[in-house]
Amino acid sequence: MSQMEGADSESRISSRLALLFALASGAAVGNLYWAQPLLDYIGEAFTVSAGSAGLLVTATQIGYALGIFLLVPLGDVIDRRRFIPLVMLCSAAALTLSAFAPSFSMLLSALMLVGFTTVSGQLLIPLAGDLADNRDRGRLIGIIVSGILIGILASRTISGLMADLLGWRAIYIAAALLTLILALIMSKALPKVERREPVRYLSLLKSVFSIVAKYPAVQVTLGLGAMMFAVFTLFWTGLTFLLSSEPFNYSASQIGLVGLAGLTGAVAARRCGSLHDKGLSVPATGIFLLLLLVALIVADLGSESILLILVAVILLDVAIQGMNVLNQSRLMAVDSASRSRLNTAFIVSNFAGGAIGSALAGLLWSLGGWLAISMGEILLTLCALGLWFYCRNGALKQGQH
Repeated sequence: MSQMEGADSESRISSRLALLFALASGAAVGNLYWAQPLLDYIGEAFTVSAGSAGLLVTATQIGYALGIFLLVPLGDVIDRRRFIPLVMLCSAAALTLSAFAPSFSMLLSALMLVGFTTVSGQLLIPLAGDLADNRDRGRLIGIIVSGILIGILASRTISGLMADLLGWRAIYIAAALLTLILALIMSKALPKVERREPVRYLSLLKSVFSIVAKYPAVQVTLGLGAMMFAVFTLFWTGLTFLLSSEPFNYSASQIGLVGLAGLTGAVAARRCGSLHDKGLSVPATGIFLLLLLVALIVADLGSESILLILVAVILLDVAIQGMNVLNQSRLMAVDSASRSRLNTAFIVSNFAGGAIGSALAGLLWSLGGWLAISMGEILLTLCALGLWFYCRNGALKQGQH
């Protein structure tokens, strides 16, 4: 059996277990975003400026990037039935430190640890790829990715509401308890997987780059993912600028409610993995890119219409999250022995694309407002469409199965 076909003859992951994976993954990724609506509360509590409070988000993201690169590749060589619950227990400990941090510097350090240890979702996706068979892998990955998306979108709203009622520390206490409970459940629920040959740690990290270099399908998929996330962060950062200015003048909580329209993308993501299972990953990726282009045009026309903005948000999230599931499903089919390392490369490239999009947002807004941001998004999408068109019958086709 070839590496492109995967190693499993029959599925060892049920829809019920996939839903548990989705819950655990969503809870984990939510840890990255609890602080975003709390910056004012935390700034007042520790008497620090808004700029200093914003470093909490940066520290969490830096910790997450390090965790993705340094921890996730280990999923290819060690016993994940023990490793995943252990990572979750460490995350619960870091969340507890955050909840009871006596100073701002301690909170900053604790949240970096939260980011570093909150990578269980990115360990569970490759594990699901190993446990699933070729006929069902995309659908099951779609379920887990939808859980991650719901965790991202819901975490900001839950955090703000809980902080209003119980104070900012309450959300970290609740998150620590939830993570601890899920770690205990996972220690019992995770199935046994076949042991693999040990690899020296530095060699394992280096092999992330060699695996990417080995497969053209991976290189193209990472390129599409990076451009997709650049558009995603450029859109959402720019939308915050737009909705907080004339004629909208929305508050932060109102802008957060607009973001909940993106839950449509999470629902769509759950179904999109089946397109990969049916051999339609490549054409479906092109369709989603065209849908993204339509969404961005609608958003450009909606600079003074919240209705058009909401339509654009829904279309954009369906397109982005659909492509995300297809990209991840394609990577999980490339090399069954390297799924965790492939997922590491995928998340790191997306992270880099997202960072570029965030940086571009401020620059483009200062140069030409919403129109400049829209033109930047459309240009990036056209570049992604060009890459897809050029590779649709070559590298991408090879990564379909």
